[in-house]
Amino acid sequence: MDFRLEFDVKPFLFRIQHSEKIMLTGSCFTEHIAEYLSNAKFNVLSNPNGILFNPLSITSALIAYIEKQAYTKDDLFYFNENWHSWDHHSRLSHPNAKKALEEINNAQLSAHKFLKTANWLIITLGSAFGYEWADKSGELHYPANRSSNVVANCHKVPAAKFKKRLLSVEEILAALDEMIYRLSFFNPGIKIIFTISPVRHIRDGFIENNRSKAVLIQCVHQLVEKFDKLFYFPAYELVLDDLRDYRFFAEDMVHPNYFATQYVWEKFMAACIDASAYNLMKEIQKIHIAFRHRPFNPESAAHKQFLQSNLNKIHSLTQAYPYLDFAEELKYFEVGGEL
Repeated sequence: MDFRLEFDVKPFLFRIQHSEKIMLTGSCFTEHIAEYLSNAKFNVLSNPNGILFNPLSITSALIAYIEKQAYTKDDLFYFNENWHSWDHHSRLSHPNAKKALEEINNAQLSAHKFLKTANWLIITLGSAFGYEWADKSGELHYPANRSSNVVANCHKVPAAKFKKRLLSVEEILAALDEMIYRLSFFNPGIKIIFTISPVRHIRDGFIENNRSKAVLIQCVHQLVEKFDKLFYFPAYELVLDDLRDYRFFAEDMVHPNYFATQYVWEKFMAACIDASAYNLMKEIQKIHIAFRHRPFNPESAAHKQFLQSNLNKIHSLTQAYPYLDFAEELKYFEVGGEL
């Protein structure tokens, strides 16, 4: 007897090779996929601007990477004892404006260089709702030269300072279309995977969340049907239609839990990653598990043999695959299993 409708994701025409570079940007679900890829030693750069939810902020960030945009103090504002950027997540905020700018501009430069030679870009759209700056009092600085009044992050500024609205299919398509056009000249060989985050934005309301996801799904499928080298991975459908049960959500009943993200990762691996990488990923996983191991008796002969065995495995893998970076693991195993 079947208790759920399971569906398999059709393998992509082009699939990710282990040696290829992958940039990821978008909602918090992006970070889960980036962590799995990073643990498997793929070359990834995840969310240089921090977590972004709406497509206008995501496309603006990508265009800023292409243009190698540098931020100045005039692009920041001071609130709650921190300097913030309207284009970045709060994790790039800082009590010192100079240090905030340094971190932001270092991230911009790294993103520009990485995106120029990246093989894949994974974009996870979270919400079609945008928060537009609407305050006219001048109490908080808002740069006049920003291309859009839609902010990437509200930084806990009072809601009365913003106008919340559902972005239209037309304006989202226009923004994504321009970004894809610009990216095609900047990095002609790059391929893009779109996903819709399965995280439900219940604070918007149940009906409003469904409207928001529907807008995003409509936009993405129009683009995938229009352009070559664009793909859609159904993370949203896997969680909401395949698993379809609250036991696969965290305590907040909104975010997918470990079992759900693991399930999505397995489907992603089967559909999006070339089969030639599977054996290598298994060997890397063994080293990753060993790296996380904490010894009961660090001075024992068995533990020393364990360390040497893993060092030998790393040396063997890096000889066969010189692009692999095991710097952190090498340090751990060489100093006797201490961080």
